[in-house]
Amino acid sequence: MNKKEIEMIVNQKEKHLLELVRSTEYGELKIVIQDALPIRVEELKKSIKL
Repeated sequence: MNKKEIEMIVNQKEKHLLELVRSTEYGELKIVIQDALPIRVEELKKSIKL
């Protein structure tokens, strides 16, 4: 299978959101979007698999 690489330019808020998502091992994030940009994460729930 051929993998296509996509180059994107992300702003500081998007970069911070990606870091937050990658650092969350398990759980739920509620993201508020305005004008197609992430504004804030209102709720962060972490859960632990047993």
